Amino acid sequence: MPFDGGGQAYTYTVPSELEGEVDVGSLVRIPLGKRHAYGIIWEKNVVPKKEIIKKLRPISGLRYDAPVLAPDEIKLCEWISKYYVAPLNSVLQAVLPSAVRQGVRPILDKKISIAHKLSEEEFSKLQKKASKQAELYSELSTNGETSRGVLKFSASVINSLIKSGIAKETATKVSRVANDADDSPAPTLNLTDEQTVALDSIKQSIAKGKYQTHLLHGATGSGKTEVYIGAIREILSLGGSAIFLVPEVALTQQTVDRLRRGLSGCGTQVVVWHNKLSAGERFDAWMDMIHGKARVLVGARSGIFAPLKNLRLIVVDEEHETSFKQSETPFYHGRDVAVFRASLCGAVCVLGSATPSLESFYNAQVGKYQLNRMPKRIDDRPLPMMRIIDMRREILRMQGQTTFSRPLLDAISDRLQGHEQCILFLNRRGYSRALICPTCGHVLSCPHCSSPLTYHRTDQTMLCHLCGHAESVPTRCPECGEEDLRKRGFGTQRAEELLAKFFPDAKIVRLDADAMSKKNEFKKILSDFREGKIDILLGTQMIAKGLDFPRVTLAALIDADVSLHVPDFRAAERTFQLLVQVAGRAGRGQLDGEVIVQTFTPYADPIQFAKRAEFEDFLEAELKRRKEFGYPPHRHIIRHIFRGRDERRVEKTAERWAEFLEQHAHGLFEIRGPAPCPTGKLQDNFRFHIWYFC
Repeated sequence: MPFDGGGQAYTYTVPSELEGEVDVGSLVRIPLGKRHAYGIIWEKNVVPKKEIIKKLRPISGLRYDAPVLAPDEIKLCEWISKYYVAPLNSVLQAVLPSAVRQGVRPILDKKISIAHKLSEEEFSKLQKKASKQAELYSELSTNGETSRGVLKFSASVINSLIKSGIAKETATKVSRVANDADDSPAPTLNLTDEQTVALDSIKQSIAKGKYQTHLLHGATGSGKTEVYIGAIREILSLGGSAIFLVPEVALTQQTVDRLRRGLSGCGTQVVVWHNKLSAGERFDAWMDMIHGKARVLVGARSGIFAPLKNLRLIVVDEEHETSFKQSETPFYHGRDVAVFRASLCGAVCVLGSATPSLESFYNAQVGKYQLNRMPKRIDDRPLPMMRIIDMRREILRMQGQTTFSRPLLDAISDRLQGHEQCILFLNRRGYSRALICPTCGHVLSCPHCSSPLTYHRTDQTMLCHLCGHAESVPTRCPECGEEDLRKRGFGTQRAEELLAKFFPDAKIVRLDADAMSKKNEFKKILSDFREGKIDILLGTQMIAKGLDFPRVTLAALIDADVSLHVPDFRAAERTFQLLVQVAGRAGRGQLDGEVIVQTFTPYADPIQFAKRAEFEDFLEAELKRRKEFGYPPHRHIIRHIFRGRDERRVEKTAERWAEFLEQHAHGLFEIRGPAPCPTGKLQDNFRFHIWYFC
């Protein structure tokens, strides 16, 4: 299967010199037309049609000594292509990293040492003939084997000494894998009764050696990670391997650190996998996995394609998170792919969350998944008290300032006086959501998308968060010339500025995509926060889940309405999940926690259910509502998007397609649309969509 062959499979012969070396999943070089390309061996021992036997061309070469894809991954690619309607070659490009397809040069540690010890007479002759080589010989005699890069001699001097046979050079490949094996004694897992019951249930499924999916529904702070570690240790003891998926790259390192401590003594690498890795790090990690050196992978969505040998366990932490969805071709959902891959391997899949998705909860209800509950926090710590602040009243009290309510400011002040920490969540980056002309009402919008430009004060730019278009801040309205442009809405930059005014002595750090310009900035900020160097951590969705800081006693959702009032049938579910996850950041230590939620719709169901900590009651109510309106998980939905530069033509094409389906597929599914997408224009393309309910 060529990577650039249009999704079509081609048949080749295997030359005699490669017989026995080429296998399914091998990366090979092949002639393709008048050029050469790389492809994957998809099948072997295929019987071609008689008329093409004479036209078959041989494989040109083998790229690596072992297959780069496991047999189950071949089947997985075929399923993704069929289920998500994506060309097979595009799936293959997503599964196999470009670093592996193209090959990356290894880093070699070249060391120089003495090969032939000189007598006094030979050394004296060398001093007279080549004094620099004699100095190099003396240094090597004193220090022993030394890396070439450390030696303060020119390459010609070093090479001459090697060529004469007096010195020798050895090259060792340097591994770029971030985390190596830890052979320190394994720590003892002191599990609670609930953790023990959940882990025993998973171990029973592992012992059967058959596919089974478990839904681990555990409250925030209930210790789900310890259950994951216990299951992975069990798999490693049986000679298997495991994949551990996390929803955010930002959470990966924290999870790796906890896993490495929990898996110490197992003698295997814990490989990190996400899109921030260099090509070399990806290449070395992939090679370690296909050769069986690494047996545990922790990573983001694409980690599900890891070529681990004898895969026996897949863990998807925070399985409800939308970041597991791939938003470009090939479209796929990492959680669903994890479940299917586990079924291919006969492995156990564990989906964990404090707020499971309705799809997973429904599957547990109907018996497809096994449900394991852990409703209590470790040491029976209480869930934090949640206070709902009605911002309609606060507008009058705060005289128009609607970013921070008085109860929230008072709560922050109390924490600062007690030397405790706060996490504030606002899922809107930038300074102001839009610039509006008060005279003519013109809103500065992106020329490429149907979206207002967000004002970013730190670099004085207007930025589109959909396509990345940026322009300078205008001094007057482009429509009427008005100079007094008004800022509407607020983001994390504005919130940070206000916090600095209210609490000038506090150490405040903003954590969002705009602030993460440096590679290790996130890790440094979290380290400083853990050490107590930061008082208030303000950020977007990257801080709403998974982080565990025992000194945080206040978590606040500055604007709960951001996710509630969007045109999506999952809006209530996602708002409820967000509230519970944000609440889970507080009170994880010995001190009690508090959660403050600011909203203009305090009586909305997700907010009230979250306040009362009625998790399963909300899921039941939402399932009932979904059934009433015919939404998933009770029915399947397919969304078909039409896009193009000519708005009228796109609309007409969508209408003709809907008419065609009504005529030829009547009764197979219910059609809704076509209609403009919520984002009607994106990157200069007008968009219309059709929904199919079946």
